[in-house]
Amino acid sequence: MISLFSLTLMLLHAPAPTVCDDLGAGLSPGHRTYIVLLRPPVEASSKDDHRWWQDSFLPTPLAVSDEPRLIHTYTEVFTVFAVRLTEDDLAMVSQRKEFLWAFPDHLWRPSTTHTPKFLGLEKDVGLWRDTNYGRGVIIGVLDTGIYSEHPSFDDSGIPPPPSKWKGSCHGAARCNNKLIGAKFHNPRAYDSGDDTGHGTHTSSTAAGNFVSHASAHGLGRGTAAGIAPHAHLAMYSVCIILGCASSDILVGLDEAVKDGVYVLSLSLGSFFDVNFTDDPVAIGTFNAVAKGVVVVAAAGNNGPRSFIANSAPWLLTVAAGSVDRSFQTVVQLGNGEHISGEAFNQTANSSSNSVPLYWNKHCKSSLAGRNVSGKIVICHNTGSAINQSDISGIMSAGAAGIVLINRKDASFTTLLEDYGSDVVQVTVADGNNIIEYARATSKASAKVIYKNTVLGVRPSPIVASFSSRGPSTFSPGVLKPDILAPGLNIIVAWPPLTILGSGPFNIRSGISMSTPHVSGIAALVKSSHPDWSAAAIKSAILTTADITDSAGGPILDEQHPRATAYAMGAGHANPIKAIDPGLVYDLSITEYAGYICALLGDQGLATIARDPTLSCKMLPKIPEAQLNYPSITVPLRTRPFTVNRTVTNVGPINSAYTKMEVPKSLTVRVYPETLVFSKVGQKKTFSITVSRHRNVGSKALQGSLSWVSKKHVVRSPIVASPLL
Repeated sequence: MISLFSLTLMLLHAPAPTVCDDLGAGLSPGHRTYIVLLRPPVEASSKDDHRWWQDSFLPTPLAVSDEPRLIHTYTEVFTVFAVRLTEDDLAMVSQRKEFLWAFPDHLWRPSTTHTPKFLGLEKDVGLWRDTNYGRGVIIGVLDTGIYSEHPSFDDSGIPPPPSKWKGSCHGAARCNNKLIGAKFHNPRAYDSGDDTGHGTHTSSTAAGNFVSHASAHGLGRGTAAGIAPHAHLAMYSVCIILGCASSDILVGLDEAVKDGVYVLSLSLGSFFDVNFTDDPVAIGTFNAVAKGVVVVAAAGNNGPRSFIANSAPWLLTVAAGSVDRSFQTVVQLGNGEHISGEAFNQTANSSSNSVPLYWNKHCKSSLAGRNVSGKIVICHNTGSAINQSDISGIMSAGAAGIVLINRKDASFTTLLEDYGSDVVQVTVADGNNIIEYARATSKASAKVIYKNTVLGVRPSPIVASFSSRGPSTFSPGVLKPDILAPGLNIIVAWPPLTILGSGPFNIRSGISMSTPHVSGIAALVKSSHPDWSAAAIKSAILTTADITDSAGGPILDEQHPRATAYAMGAGHANPIKAIDPGLVYDLSITEYAGYICALLGDQGLATIARDPTLSCKMLPKIPEAQLNYPSITVPLRTRPFTVNRTVTNVGPINSAYTKMEVPKSLTVRVYPETLVFSKVGQKKTFSITVSRHRNVGSKALQGSLSWVSKKHVVRSPIVASPLL
């Protein structure tokens, strides 16, 4: 039987497993599922016409089987259908002049009471009050479904959805003015309910309503709320516990855009890195953005390696960091030293007596055969080798407790898991201190003191070890991830009972936590500025991000050196500042098309844009560095390299900005050095020339450019990369 811990790793924290592309192979021998991309039909004027036209592509029905050939059809973000084909069938379909591309279907994986306050959001004052808590904005979530009866989805204080809403509720979902839509698009699911908890927690983090007296296992008591607590929610169930088929994700995308969502939240990541033209989800989200939808997506749980998911520039790609809260548990050593760890399950401190320590490198159930009775066992978490049965076996042998040392690559990131009672998790550095003490004396002892919830922990935020790092493989000239947000040990809404834990609240970690935080922030910005484009909202979030932690120092990574832009993007999201950025770097869909032409050529544009009126012959090709992106990435050269950017005034009518750069080892020149605006919506273009000093190495170098007025600081990170 798969343990709770193993399943949690599959969903959130595991290295990328071997990919099973052939989602249909087990259904009919020789057949597999393909997503077939077509040129839009000119003659299909109605939905029925469109369906008839797509049916004309289908081969004969499957022999000796009741299984349908056609699985899904898409019309909004794609001219596409998902179908089961043999290789011969595919060869025949590909001969049609309307045929563009066929993608084998593959699996993606699904990648609180305090985080709103950590982000500066407080009830009845400031940003929440000024934006009506995100009222009137619709957030669509593509995930595992939703437990609609949870109090986080109560509609108290929330008006009916806007008239543009076209969605509906299917299955067992109880919809109201908060949860206004729930659909399921996975043929392996029976309704829009949530039997894993993943969709429930992402939805509650983005837009859960206020719930008083919330806690998880007695920890973190307070009022739970999502980042946009009065925004509307729509769930598109496209995943099961083993993952999400890209063909099902596309159906959710298609439905969400047709239904009228404003923001799409995708806490999902592909198992492997693919070019944009080979990624149906990147193509589908491009067309969602073209229709004005802000798409927020997970950077991936592949850290600290440099494999990043969802790296297309039209996506708002989110990394994960810690917050200033710890579920603290102190290990008091016999020599008087106090080691601070954390524990998912905390009991009352019933004894002040110390007990002997027993150190063994591997936390294996075979330890149960040794003399561990009455002792605290110290061992290492080696990842998938540690599971619930090993822990249970040691505790069943009479151990007084377990001190579990983080994996080496986790370093200072303590990712809480429910291993049961009397298990304390500590960092690598603190674990080594305990081991050194235990090995130094034959009478080593310790006792455990539970502190429950401690706030104000410093430094915070820290980039979590599991958070994927950039650069993007296929477009290294666009900085990814874009932004950092809370994603470590977050208290979230949860169904009453699932194989991954029980509700009503639980503690979870991963990019799946940080992504809906930013989706909620995007909803707050959209509520305040309903006419802003998706690119303008992204720019507002990026250029106002914090680059210092709660102690005033630079944001650190999991090893505690300074975090790079490839780990945190522009910095940590600050919703209060994002609502009033002063200037924005806007981007039209035509500019994205010019970028695609420069990167991927005519075939790339035809595959991604789904717009026969766009042609690379008609568009200026825009190299990555010249895309009007809020972050600036240039080649690392000793010779000066110049890029241009255009900013739009969304601040005061009469305002002036002066450049201020922090170049460090880079030489940065900006022209002009002052930008003066006389009206809202006015645009100004400037150039940035970057070069490196001759005495620096060949690693990527970082700096920043800030435009500063009396009221605003508009900051862009600058990365000079040897990869370009």
